Amino acid sequence: MNKMFALEITGTEKVCPIGEKVGSKCRAEGKIPVFSCEGGCIRGEIARLAANMVAKEEPYRRACHGEIFTAPHTAMADWAKKSGTVVVIDGCYMHCHGRIAENMIEKDKLVIFDGLSLYKKYTDLIDIDSVPEEERKETARLVADRVLSELKKGQRREKSARGEPGCGAKSPSAGCCP
Repeated sequence: MNKMFALEITGTEKVCPIGEKVGSKCRAEGKIPVFSCEGGCIRGEIARLAANMVAKEEPYRRACHGEIFTAPHTAMADWAKKSGTVVVIDGCYMHCHGRIAENMIEKDKLVIFDGLSLYKKYTDLIDIDSVPEEERKETARLVADRVLSELKKGQRREKSARGEPGCGAKSPSAGCCP
């Protein structure tokens, strides 16, 4: 079931002007890229909000997963690939961004967090608006605080993002992994 597959992406020579500035600046300053699941459901929304919160702390900054995944010639992609650490916050069971990232970025540089393990009560919901905005923000803060705590401890993920726990905690009892 864990078969690899390829996804063809139409190439482009285009670059995002602000992505070029941010990617170059963050790389030069040694900032750590953070990106997340941004799926169209409540779980992706919480992961996205949490990533935004983590990226406001030093030495982290928000990276664009779209550029990293689809435009390998950009400064944003170069920053992620050459950074010593890259933080990914996945939002659901699929672990999409972690699975993609571990095939683009050296695995020992990745710190992949399983956000869903902290907000399982939303597993049966899809609509972002099914959770009030304030509760979404509070839950994202919980995830961001856990991610920052684990990063501060210097703990790295133990297993692959391919359907296995990958939250940065040393064991499931640490409260991050399912």
